Amino acid sequence: MADPGPDSPPVSYGSRREARERALSLLYEADAKDITPDALLCELPLEPAPYVTSLVAGVGAHQARIDELMARFAIDWTVDRMPVIDRMVVRMATFELLCRPDVPTGVVISEAVELAKRYSTEESGRFVNGILASISSETRPEDTETALRAAG
Repeated sequence: MADPGPDSPPVSYGSRREARERALSLLYEADAKDITPDALLCELPLEPAPYVTSLVAGVGAHQARIDELMARFAIDWTVDRMPVIDRMVVRMATFELLCRPDVPTGVVISEAVELAKRYSTEESGRFVNGILASISSETRPEDTETALRAAG
């Protein structure tokens, strides 16, 4: 299944939040089954919503680049040692940072932190925020600088 990319139809922010939750569950399932995200999408009886498909297929299509960024910025952690949910959340958010310029940097990071807090460990929110702040500084330096100025 091809990555729909940034040209896929616009989605409202509320439904993006739901799409991220569904995409997270599918990425987790693919990891648990030790299959590619694309293979999991192909075996589903019903195709998920377009933004879900974009996230899951996008993570699969760009996983090597995503994991390289994660490994570089996850100080003292290897990608495979990260808690599974944290790893999937960071992969999904990194895909959005790399390939979805229509989604604001602050929204990507905020949503990822919320998912990590909700579905992973107590420390996961800070961990995910730290990695994504570093990744966004490299992938979207102008957005990150603006977001930091607005927050400070």
